Order: sequence, then structure tokens, then C-alpha cells
Amino acid sequence: MKKTFFFALMFPFLGFAQDDLLSEIDSVPQNQKVESAFKSLKIVNLESTKLAAKGDFYFVVAHRFGFVNNGFDDFFGLDNANTQLKFLYGVNDWLTVHVARSGFQETYDAAVKYRLFAQGENNFPVTIVGFNSIAVNTELKEEDYPKLEFENRLSFATQILISRKFSEKLSLELAPTIFHENTLRDILDENNMVISPNPQDNTQYAIGIGGRYKLTKRWSFNIDYVTHLNRANESIYKNPLSIGFDLETGGHVFQMHFTNATAMHETGYLGQTVGDWGKGEFGFGFNLVRVF
Repeated sequence: MKKTFFFALMFPFLGFAQDDLLSEIDSVPQNQKVESAFKSLKIVNLESTKLAAKGDFYFVVAHRFGFVNNGFDDFFGLDNANTQLKFLYGVNDWLTVHVARSGFQETYDAAVKYRLFAQGENNFPVTIVGFNSIAVNTELKEEDYPKLEFENRLSFATQILISRKFSEKLSLELAPTIFHENTLRDILDENNMVISPNPQDNTQYAIGIGGRYKLTKRWSFNIDYVTHLNRANESIYKNPLSIGFDLETGGHVFQMHFTNATAMHETGYLGQTVGDWGKGEFGFGFNLVRVF
């Protein structure tokens, strides 16, 4: 039933993003491609429908600090940080590729992002973009997993990103998602002792939603949230929620936000978010996006 619901939501939406960070047009002309649904490549954690222009090279530095609930013990999480470095290239106007390295589980990931339809083109109501990623967890050690093989380190994610620009200020996105983790770690206590085997299915389903509201010429309010559709009842993981602001400056976008997710690659934040907003388990983070 959940799979039927998942695929039923894959097609009713759309929106578009394009080219230079500051020269994009915010008007919505009739029967033409809609530009600038989102100004950055991500809403916060969730991929947006924006692609790099052909030949553009991006360097992205992303940080997620520790949770604020420990107070001054770790200076509200600022003493702890997880970093991701990403290199991204626009192969052409409809295809973008990236490679990245994250401190979270010492993960390397690569992805392709490709536009299928654009809002406004032939009066199409939404933009549809596909996204596929693969991640390699290099933190897994052979001494802990004697039968460890390379394929055990892999995880995969596939998303259909469906956005619509409703006005000059408001853009929304829907993201039906399938992801698969080849290795599910056992549930541990605070002393890293195994409590029980992980009850989660390796193949998992989720729906992401996100939006951008333009406040001024350079500032916007952004939010994204992902709900897991087949999470095991015994799972310790939570749905990721991220809230923040984008600041556009000459040549780059600076995203500042609060999130309960530590990981930044797809299978990490989709399947392994542990923070509970109700308990103050969220931290400050930022994405610095620079285009060359």
C-alpha cells in the first residue's frame, strides 16, 4: 500500500532553476521556461531542481555542528563539526554531476542530476528533475566485520524532484525517494554495545517536501522535511527537518540553517538522522556554494 502511495505522488507537481546565481529572472512568462524556482542547488539538505549551467564548476563547503541541547559543555554544539566538501560540474544545461567527501562515516559519494521537464515549456505546470547517488562508507573496518566486502560499504538513493514556482516569492518541491543501504548497523547503547540487530529493511521509501520564500532581493527563507514511509517500529532514527535562510552575494550563495540531521549525503540524512527537535537535538549548519 505504501509503495502504491509513493508512486502515486511522483507525478503531480513541477518547477525550474537555471544559470547564473544573480542574473536569473524571477518573472513567469507565458509558455516559456520558468527560471529561478530555487537559487541554490539544495533547499537545505534536500536537493532542489536547480542544475548547474553548462560548463559551470561549483565548490561546496557544508558544515553541520553538534546539537545545541548540551549548552556550554560543547558551546551549543560549535565544538563539534561534520564537514562535507563537494565538487560539482554542469556537463550541459540539463545534466549535472558531483563528487563529495563527508566526515560522517568517512563517506565518499557521487551523483547525477538531470532535468526531464521544465515548468512553462509547452505550458507544462511543473519542473521534474531526476537524481541518483551512490555512497561508499569507508568507516567500516574489517576487524569489526571479518567478512566485509566492498559492496557492503555501498548505499544508493533515487529521487524524483518535482517543483513549482507559484509566484516571484514562493516555490515548493516534492521529492518521492527510494534508497537502499547494503549494510544496516546494529542498534548500540551509549557505550557502543549492541542492544539488538537493526530491524530496518535495507530498501526504504520516503517523501520529501521543501520550499523557498523570497524575503528580499538577496534573502530567502528555506525549509525541507522528509518523512520515512517504512521505518521499523524499533528504529532509533528520526525524520530530518531543516529550517534556515539563504543569502545571495556576488558569485555564491550562503545557506544558514538549523537541522536535526548530521549527515549530508542522501542515504545518511534520509536513513540515519538521530536528532529529536522536541528534545533540543538540532544544531546549526551552513552550506557555502561557490560557482566558477
